[in-house]
Amino acid sequence: MTTKANSHYVEDVYEVVRSIPKGRISTYGAIADFLALGSARMVGWALRQSSVMDGPIPAHRVVNRLGHLSGRLHFPDPKYMQRALEKEGVKVKNDTVVDFDKHFWHPAENIL
Repeated sequence: MTTKANSHYVEDVYEVVRSIPKGRISTYGAIADFLALGSARMVGWALRQSSVMDGPIPAHRVVNRLGHLSGRLHFPDPKYMQRALEKEGVKVKNDTVVDFDKHFWHPAENIL
């Protein structure tokens, strides 16, 4: 069941994720902390809802705090996330972003 509060939270998550620049990644936790609403798991839950959205949500740019592509199994093709990141210049090895710190983007960088 989706409530207005849940819907608002989901839209806030989508707004932040749409702001992640190509070639950069963020984490579930960084987004949750920035929004000050819930936990990293709630961000993951919100992104899983994105398959029903009309607009594109670049959920492939959101990884866990270690750079692991933990959301990859929620895409129709488990390799989609890696291919999309690599197309943007982010190298992935063993389902983990290489040079995580170089590619990491915190929402506070451009959204205030």
